[in-house]
Amino acid sequence: MADSADSSSYDYDYDLPAEAVAQTPLEPRSAARMLVACDPGAGPGPGPVEHRRVADLVDYVRAGDVVVVNETRVLPARLVLNKATGGSVEVLLLEPYDDSGENPQGIGEWQALVRPSRRVAPGTTLFSSEGEAVVVVGERLGDDRRRVRLLAPLDSHGQVALPPYIHEPLAEPSRYQTVYARRPASVAAPTAGLHLTHEVLDGIAGQGGEVHTVDLAVGLGTFRPMTAHRVDDHVMHEESYRVPEATMAACQQARRVLAVGTTTVRALEAAAVSGRMEGRTDLFIRPGFDFRVVDLLFTNFHLPRSSLLVLLAAFVGPRRWKPLYSLALSQGYRFLSFGDAMLVGRAADQAGR
Repeated sequence: MADSADSSSYDYDYDLPAEAVAQTPLEPRSAARMLVACDPGAGPGPGPVEHRRVADLVDYVRAGDVVVVNETRVLPARLVLNKATGGSVEVLLLEPYDDSGENPQGIGEWQALVRPSRRVAPGTTLFSSEGEAVVVVGERLGDDRRRVRLLAPLDSHGQVALPPYIHEPLAEPSRYQTVYARRPASVAAPTAGLHLTHEVLDGIAGQGGEVHTVDLAVGLGTFRPMTAHRVDDHVMHEESYRVPEATMAACQQARRVLAVGTTTVRALEAAAVSGRMEGRTDLFIRPGFDFRVVDLLFTNFHLPRSSLLVLLAAFVGPRRWKPLYSLALSQGYRFLSFGDAMLVGRAADQAGR
């Protein structure tokens, strides 16, 4: 596969059977399988691999390593409401116009998806099943988005929106939150972190590793397939992020930096590229990117033709991701948000610290 500007989004396609998409999370969280490929080896193949469990992640951490997690919390962003005439309308809140974090109840202006949008005129008020006014739908913003105003506390009326490829109801809503989730800011979970338990985190510390945090608000755009033919023509969505000074300082002094999830990679590398420890980023990590911070990546298996898969290809090498995915599928690994995980090392030809 080419890693030039001529790279096609179809270079990041693969056949994902429906039966490989995990519909429910395993218990306990750390029981998920983990494909380990920390040594990139030589050539286009997967290199040396091991088949382990997430509980074994501690075996790959040494004194001086820094493990970084994204501590964002998933918002109850899905609202099922009614028009005054009785018609049902679903509102999926995407991002508040005020993202300062000073409004935990979410009341105010948002960008949102409204379904069916064409039947909801600007100025329409939507009500809960109890008759409380909850949302006023505003102008059309393009790309299927609407401006809406939330009138009532989000916690009282919203529910967590699972990805569209999850068809089974979630028995325990907390399973779509990481155990270390804090500030509610994301529409979707940083799914690699769903595997980690307090026992795994304590084990990392017991091995002499340090655990640090970042905060990146995960938007739906993260998971949408690329529609542009050329990878370089893909328009990356913006997300807000914050990297504490202590986290970046620890990374700079670390023996190795292990990022839990692609959102953690984006936050760390965006801060390193821009020099800003917080703000908004549309950083699109693709083959040829110069990784400045991250040495190891713990991540899930991603959708075909997604920006997340392109990031993985940039990290492990554009000729290496497909053999790893083919191996995982042949070995019965479970894919996507509630699926299994992989621990991979950065390609040998990548620059970095």
